[in-house]
Amino acid sequence: MAETVKKIESQPKSGSYVRKIIKLLWEYLMLALGSAIAAFAIEEFLVPCTILDGGVVGISIMVNNLTKIRLSLLTIALNIPFLIVGYKVLGRKFLAKAGFSMMMFSFFLEIFAPMTNMTDEYLLAVCFGGMILGIGVGLVISFGGCLDGTETVAILLNRKYDLPVGRTVLIFNIVIYSVAGLLFGFDRAMYSLLTYYITSKVLDIVENGMNQAKAAMIITNDGKEIADMIYKRMGRTVTILEGEGLISGRKVVLYCVFNRLEVYELKRLISEADASAFVAINEVSEIIGNHIKKKG
Repeated sequence: MAETVKKIESQPKSGSYVRKIIKLLWEYLMLALGSAIAAFAIEEFLVPCTILDGGVVGISIMVNNLTKIRLSLLTIALNIPFLIVGYKVLGRKFLAKAGFSMMMFSFFLEIFAPMTNMTDEYLLAVCFGGMILGIGVGLVISFGGCLDGTETVAILLNRKYDLPVGRTVLIFNIVIYSVAGLLFGFDRAMYSLLTYYITSKVLDIVENGMNQAKAAMIITNDGKEIADMIYKRMGRTVTILEGEGLISGRKVVLYCVFNRLEVYELKRLISEADASAFVAINEVSEIIGNHIKKKG
């Protein structure tokens, strides 16, 4: 009888473990797919027309044009310092997914490099390359990965000095496009800036309209535990409110503001602490006043 009870108790745990494995495999499959789509856009649309993406990939394209070093090698080599920073800021799971995404991206860049270019028309390259790149990057970010390390630096600066992530990334890219204008002509810089705009808009659509700033309202029974976990793991403070459900009775309501790269981590954290919690995530168009954060 005791053995039967043990077997019955072990079944849900085994089933839960299998579901976690399947979920993890699905996430990494989507990371690989997103990386492949992004690499296709870069090699088949942007590189042939000397149109740059932003961040590390844009720097890699410039160095590739000047030195003929393989783009696949440059993206990996230049992203390594940012991966180290990302590990310190966002933890091991981010490092694993970001590292996997970047390796897949580099691998597919190598695969697509010898293929015939899709077009040599600049306007077509900007429009279709930007849209396809936005789809690929959006998939990667939606499943917790990252293809460009500059966003991790932007998050670090945001946590230390309260600088907006989106504005910091934009400043990085403006500097990169300015250098590209000096090297390859300002028409290329303008094409690159237009591509960046299209990519960012498509990326937002893929991510269900995610902007840089997001706000979460979490209704739970374990408010203190979740608030502590958000503070310790994400460096974000939480406003704790008291509420009462019509049917469920007394509840704790948590309110937290964060950035888009932290959405996945927040959802994973809440599922660990209280799978029954109700979570609503909304866009934040503007933040006024001081938002206290844990100093890293």
